Amino acid sequence: MHNEEPGREKDQQPEDEAKPSLASMIGANSNIAQNADGGIDVLSTVGGVRGILETVLPGFIFILVFAFSSNLTWALIASIGLGVIFMIIRLARRSTLIQSASGLIGILICAFAARHTGNAKDYYIPGFYTSAAYLLAMLISVVIKWPLIGLLFGFIRNEGVEWRNKADRLRRYQIATWIIIGVFALRLAVQLPMYYMDHVVALGVARGLMGVPLYAAGLWFAWLVSKPAQTVADGTPGPVTN
Repeated sequence: MHNEEPGREKDQQPEDEAKPSLASMIGANSNIAQNADGGIDVLSTVGGVRGILETVLPGFIFILVFAFSSNLTWALIASIGLGVIFMIIRLARRSTLIQSASGLIGILICAFAARHTGNAKDYYIPGFYTSAAYLLAMLISVVIKWPLIGLLFGFIRNEGVEWRNKADRLRRYQIATWIIIGVFALRLAVQLPMYYMDHVVALGVARGLMGVPLYAAGLWFAWLVSKPAQTVADGTPGPVTN
């Protein structure tokens, strides 16, 4: 006689079917988009044209209004107002609430920092902390040989974490992570002197140009540098496909 409960065998699913793999979960939440040939779609990854506008324009509007009016209040109102408009557009297009509100929350944090001190240049302080935090996290990941770009790209490429057992793959992902570290380091190296020298307009322009555009370029270059080299039947290196 069998003691299995009725229907138990029917309802039970193989573990690999019942639970999504870690690779699929990372890939689904990474925001890294790929094109048809397996390469990285940089424009889609940074949110497309709309995502770039939502990220860059509020800061530009802030510094533009402040440059012409020297009025912090009006500059903050213009920046926040544009953020609200972007959120309304996203809600009208049935985007999720988190997606719709995330950009506005970032603007509000910057606005609070500037209003709290009454100094327009402090609008950019939260960005310094964000860049420094990412730089530190990625630097630590390189030191302990778990490069964050490797974790991200590795799962997207269905390598899991097996790349850590291959010296060449680990080296490539270390270099790719250093590229993104360089992006954040360059932001701080250029913008912090502007902040301390009170070059508010120049700081605002630099923040816009060194935000999404610079990050997208770094991400694209990191993807190229970390491409795995395929091998053909005789074991010699073959063409790279992704």
